[in-house]
Amino acid sequence: METKNNSYRKNFMLIISFTVLITVSLVVAQILGYNLTKKFIENEFTSLKIDVLDQTVEPYNRLFQNKIPELSFYQGFLDSLSAAKYADTVFKKYPFVEHILFYDSDISNHPIKDGLKVNRFSIGLKTLFKFGRNVPQDSIVIFRETDPELLSLSTSDEFNKVGLKFASFIETADTTKALTNDQIFKIFYSIVPSKISYMNIPRREDIKIYKDLMFKTQPSSPLYDLDIFSFELNPYKLEIKNIHPALYQNISIKPLSYDSMLEKPNIISTEITLPGAFTDYKIHFSSEQSFLNREVNHRFLPIAVGIFIIYLILALIALLIYRNLNVNQKLYSLQYDFINNFTHEFKTPVSVIKIAGSNILNAKELSEKERLRYGRILDEEADKLNDLMNKLLSFTQIENKAITIKPQEINLEIFAQNMIDAFQLKYADYHIDLEIEDVERFNTDPVLLSSIFHNLMENAYKYASPGSKNLGIKISRNKKDIIFSFKDTGIGIDANELNHIFKKFYRIQNRYNQQGSVGLGLAFCKELVNFMDGIITVKSKPNIGSEFEVILPYDN
Repeated sequence: METKNNSYRKNFMLIISFTVLITVSLVVAQILGYNLTKKFIENEFTSLKIDVLDQTVEPYNRLFQNKIPELSFYQGFLDSLSAAKYADTVFKKYPFVEHILFYDSDISNHPIKDGLKVNRFSIGLKTLFKFGRNVPQDSIVIFRETDPELLSLSTSDEFNKVGLKFASFIETADTTKALTNDQIFKIFYSIVPSKISYMNIPRREDIKIYKDLMFKTQPSSPLYDLDIFSFELNPYKLEIKNIHPALYQNISIKPLSYDSMLEKPNIISTEITLPGAFTDYKIHFSSEQSFLNREVNHRFLPIAVGIFIIYLILALIALLIYRNLNVNQKLYSLQYDFINNFTHEFKTPVSVIKIAGSNILNAKELSEKERLRYGRILDEEADKLNDLMNKLLSFTQIENKAITIKPQEINLEIFAQNMIDAFQLKYADYHIDLEIEDVERFNTDPVLLSSIFHNLMENAYKYASPGSKNLGIKISRNKKDIIFSFKDTGIGIDANELNHIFKKFYRIQNRYNQQGSVGLGLAFCKELVNFMDGIITVKSKPNIGSEFEVILPYDN
């Protein structure tokens, strides 16, 4: 009769097809990845210009929001010297400010020569100063009220606009309410291309005085000071901060009318308008296609490497499948051993119970001694079965997180001594020493801790030579941890098996395991310790003994 071949059959066509499929997938993925990266770079080239704009106009925003409003601190009492000092601080920090015009003006209820008059309210220019980096000292004063011919038409027009706006505000001002930010911006600021004009903001008391000057009949009032500053800006002196040098090859400030179509055809460009007083200008961004392609290649390289790594992983799947057969074989052997050992563990107590039950059933009369003997046998064998089932059930519950820790404070000496007494009652030849240092109480789950004690103490007895059933238990505290040490004088464990003893169903290959072990004790201990956020370690020397150390977090 022909023997059936159950070996794994290798389908070479399937492997070849799989290899072709992943190779084609590699090529397609590389092409798609490159095209997507290129598209992403193009989108960034268009969208990230706002970052450059924000960084470039940040000094302008600081000038507008912080430096210019400082003028109101002087309450209109600036003279030429203090105005010049203020202008110097502006020129040092803001190179795009080319000139500052300082209108030193007066307000009164009587007519001011060459001034504006609304009802009884008059405002006129007393002196006009021009500050700048290249303005000679003898040219700083460009107008005095004693020499009105020096005032140019454009300069006087700027003053008239600001004066009329201020007079209109005084006419309708509500002195019972504080000025809003919107009112301040509309009334005291004037923004035109390349120029910002600012008038110092008067106090509420000053506004009431000016309103009385406009509407009430009063004697001739004194002259009140009003300072007006005009900042002339040069957008070409803004410092362009290219925070994306990999995207933008050239960045420059151009007039709004500049046509980028005049550039070379292989140049990619975009632009964004400047804000505020620079609205007649824009920031122009341009890069050659080859420049952007270098960035595309730079960003695509990690993607290409990642795709290639995935390709290698897929190419190794066939080998992994082959190696998986060996793993399956080991797993099958492990399961087979477990079933055999587990069956043996059940079979022995069941057979003993069966024999004891048959003897009791067939006996006509039982003496007191026989009744006690059979009762003890039945009780011991039932305990063995119950312990084995409880261990398997608990192991499954811990793995599935089906139990919870129920901590309570225990006295460690009482707890450990109770465990020792129970074992010495069960094994009369078991000698156990207990040592406790620097710790008295411990907040933990006593049921879980007793399971750890039970398994380690049981193993220490089980794997010890007759006449050498000794165990030393030491409990100590180290900073934030509590350490339980179990040191025996048993047969020890070979170094090549130390890395496996905590694995489920693993059994040390020695004569002591002929007693029947399913390889769950130490694996169960490790699961318990991990569940309690601790660690378990072992040190061992063959024929000398082993020391198991359980470290758990100590909670005051």
